[in-house]
Amino acid sequence: FGFITTNSLKQTFNRRVVEAALAGKFPLRAVDREPEAKTQSGGGAVSGETVGVLSGALSEALSGALPGALPGALPGALSGEDAATGPARRPSRVAEAVAAPAPSPLRLAFAIPDHPWVDSADGAAVRIAMTVADRMKNVPGALLTVISEKDAGGEGLAVELQHRAGLLHADLRMGANVAAAGALWANGGISSPGFKLHGAGFIVTPEEAAQLEANAPIKDYRNGRDLTDRPRGVKLIDLFGLTAEEVRQRYPATYQWVFERVKPERDQNRMDSVRENWWLHRRLREDLRTSLVGLPRYIATVETAKHRVFQFLEARIAPDNKLICLALDDAYALGVLSSHAHVTWALASGSNLGVGNDPVYVKTRCFETFPFPVATPEQQAGIRDLAEQLDAHRKRQQAVHPTLTLTGMYNVLAKIHAGEALTAKDKAQHEQGLVSVLQTLHDELDAAVLEAYGWGDLAPGLAAAPASSARQLAEENLLERLVALNAERQREEAGGLVRWLRPAFQNPVAVNPGLGLPGAADLCSHEAASGKPSPATDADASGTQPAASKTPWPATLPEQMALLARLLRTAPQSEAQLAAQITGKGPWKKRLPDLLQTLVALGRARREGENWRAV
Repeated sequence: FGFITTNSLKQTFNRRVVEAALAGKFPLRAVDREPEAKTQSGGGAVSGETVGVLSGALSEALSGALPGALPGALPGALSGEDAATGPARRPSRVAEAVAAPAPSPLRLAFAIPDHPWVDSADGAAVRIAMTVADRMKNVPGALLTVISEKDAGGEGLAVELQHRAGLLHADLRMGANVAAAGALWANGGISSPGFKLHGAGFIVTPEEAAQLEANAPIKDYRNGRDLTDRPRGVKLIDLFGLTAEEVRQRYPATYQWVFERVKPERDQNRMDSVRENWWLHRRLREDLRTSLVGLPRYIATVETAKHRVFQFLEARIAPDNKLICLALDDAYALGVLSSHAHVTWALASGSNLGVGNDPVYVKTRCFETFPFPVATPEQQAGIRDLAEQLDAHRKRQQAVHPTLTLTGMYNVLAKIHAGEALTAKDKAQHEQGLVSVLQTLHDELDAAVLEAYGWGDLAPGLAAAPASSARQLAEENLLERLVALNAERQREEAGGLVRWLRPAFQNPVAVNPGLGLPGAADLCSHEAASGKPSPATDADASGTQPAASKTPWPATLPEQMALLARLLRTAPQSEAQLAAQITGKGPWKKRLPDLLQTLVALGRARREGENWRAV
């Protein structure tokens, strides 16, 4: 089959389709289907996920890369007329999974992972990935990489391609199989996108906020541009945990603001939950809220950005949906994430978006699979100190120079690394941002993190010029080692050893064994192995404890999670049954769904209909 998509192929859905085909889990067949007449620009999908459209440039590339291939004669290929007419006006050939097992796995015969959409007649500002798969065995695939793009005088772009033969992986790479890396428990339950609003009326200026109640739940708000450019200074109305009636009674001015500026838009929404809960954000991010409880700060990075930069945000700041938030307040974690090791991993395992081809930080692939080093206390202290200096330096210089941006600082740093001459504007930003200081901090941080891994031998190659063969070889070696370490960590976790990044939240029993969460020893018990609860000697038929034995609601988050996990171990229970066994003051019952979902994210529970079960 032939497969053309935006160059987000490495993202979850498309990558899993290709992975399944390569593993022989199901075949793909091309079927004619009328696509939706819709095209998204700026990196959106063209006609849903158009399959098999082979432009003249691709057919020509295939005829040279695949011996014997004829333009337009490949499985699933459309004619040049089909491609020119456009998928929005003709039936498209789309990949459809069928249930029958595949007779044999597929292999990727050809791929261009990142190519401009050369037919510029419709002005679509997208980049695409192109792949061809077949069942031929022991034949190397062809990877074509764009190395230059030039204006072709109104006929799209003249593209120069570099050819490489070898085994192609599902993420359209050769070499280290980053796509095969699995998510680690150690990194679970502490990463999330920020709040998804679905209503611009939730955002207010400081002047507008001053017109509302002084005690209204209004927070400072940051989106991607606020971090990479300059903060706008806006705030966010966040009514999470309140009913509409409670908002009207406690904060009438805020109620009216949202009623007039958000509700009219929500009334037109087809989703009942969005329309009926008009005063709340569309995505409440209960898991993120729970993970941030008790933290003074957290780590954030812009999901789609030219430069992969991590920084601390104060816990009082509400993050936008386009920020990836990591519920970690330890600068050691910030240092590892900011290092060359992690940035290289993120670029290889993430995706790209839009005509600018900016890297996308896909948290499930970039963060949850990334194996942190097992650093000594001394190494952790050194990395922690450098990371604190790095974060403070950038914020200090931006505070002193109001026009200085993170993008500007890292643009200059990239030019220095590439040996390019600095313009007058670059030199001004270099002086304002003290970019040489920024460079030395990153260099020392990179070296410290490599030493923590025990891979100091890679340092000279990784310090070479970005386009040099020495740098490319070192980065490929780094990726191979990280893939191997990921596999090692998965084996450790299967054996019961989990190197939690934030054990007090992810695994409270390790911090306080008296909390009652099942520990490593419990994983081998009959209850854990069978998935069946032990007999509940003090419970009634429904699994609910008698009223006389109600347990006080704990004060701290780890204790609350431990209590719920302990109660679930007696029998599967609903939220109402759990609440009947607990006594306490305040709105603790409203937090039960969030805490139970957090236990699910941590692998401690699962939902079965209306009930929850310990695992």
